[in-house]
Amino acid sequence: MRPSTYEESLTWLESHVDYERLAPGRRAEPSLESIADTLALFADPHRDYPVVHITGTNGKGTTTTLTSALLSATGLRVGTFTSPDLHSLNERIAVNGHPIDDEDFTSLLGRLYDAQSVSGIVLTRFELLTVAALLHFSDEGVDVAVIEVGMGGTWDSTNVVDGDVTVLTNVDLDHTAVLGETIGAIARDKVGIFRRDAVAIVSTTNAIVVEIATARARELGATLWGIEESFSLERNDLAVGGRSITVRTPFATYDDVLVSLHGIHQGVNATTAIVAAEAFLGRALGEDVVRATLARAAMPGRMELLGHAPTIVVDGAHNPAGMRALCTALDGAFHVLGERRCVLGMLTGRDVDDMVAPLVSLGFTEFHCCAPNSPRAMDAHVVAEAVRRAGGVAFEHSSVSAALAHAREHSSDDDLIVAAGSLYLVAQVRADVLHVVTRHQD
Repeated sequence: MRPSTYEESLTWLESHVDYERLAPGRRAEPSLESIADTLALFADPHRDYPVVHITGTNGKGTTTTLTSALLSATGLRVGTFTSPDLHSLNERIAVNGHPIDDEDFTSLLGRLYDAQSVSGIVLTRFELLTVAALLHFSDEGVDVAVIEVGMGGTWDSTNVVDGDVTVLTNVDLDHTAVLGETIGAIARDKVGIFRRDAVAIVSTTNAIVVEIATARARELGATLWGIEESFSLERNDLAVGGRSITVRTPFATYDDVLVSLHGIHQGVNATTAIVAAEAFLGRALGEDVVRATLARAAMPGRMELLGHAPTIVVDGAHNPAGMRALCTALDGAFHVLGERRCVLGMLTGRDVDDMVAPLVSLGFTEFHCCAPNSPRAMDAHVVAEAVRRAGGVAFEHSSVSAALAHAREHSSDDDLIVAAGSLYLVAQVRADVLHVVTRHQD
């Protein structure tokens, strides 16, 4: 039945294969043919506007959000497609920072239902959301769309777009069952978003990644902008409320800019966003735009302070590199006089020992282990055993809410509680602490 309400739209969407919640696996013959054919039914709406396309193991969500905000601050109408969401699918599709409303979302899903009925092409859940976003941006007449890759690059459904500017934030070992088991293999997948005669921005100095990106850019005739060559982050200091950065781009230098995000990695993400926006514009953003935009930057679920007495921080660190970045950021970002506790849960397919080790080394007093609300959730006992192997004290809980409640009961006003390991877990903690209504269907 054609969906006519928001709830019916979610039900129809959830009837499709969801590789975000189920263990992803590379198709025997990966192809973008199905999504391209579906877009053709709508007269290729993704050709109606230019695109900034962003990939990377970590930081791509923040970079996407900041790039969109910077471009919007120049007066452009900017579409943004990100993933995953925390509390509502609407978060993924936004224009000038405003998520799509229920009525428009329902209308889009109805049109996609019609397209599937006529063509017989059955897309995955993420492919449907991608088409919905690209169609919505055409309907809204955006000046530019900033598109975050879901996973990888070459065969990600977002790679139907041709980015005028493409960005690779970094490469680390993640989704190895799908993307490859080495940095080189993963990098080769990610540079698949590079396009002929476009600007390709690379924000890592990893020699293997730089070599692969350089070769791909040369092959395509793309212009490569590499960090420390074409642009640089010359200062990245701890500041009250975030970071203070000095950035040199091909067009300008910005001194002592406040970025209201915590963690040394956010200085790099902000730099990359500035450079991506300027590459698209072909000019400097200007001091006023950069300072005002980054001073009010916000990334829910990423090094986010939710409450005090005790201090509660959530972070979507979901792989070893992300967990190391979290630990580096915590060691200075929040002034805590008391003890540290962690609400910890993750998905299967992660190296649990590599995820746990940085947290234990940082001196957390105890870990409250639980399984996030996902079919791919790792059993709390498995996580707890990894904590114990690393020398930490672990408690096992039946749910995220129970783990958070026990961590709070054990804490004084001066203590710190950090929730990490999966964005599914972060979403549940945010919902509990902030009393946010989550509108997902199980």
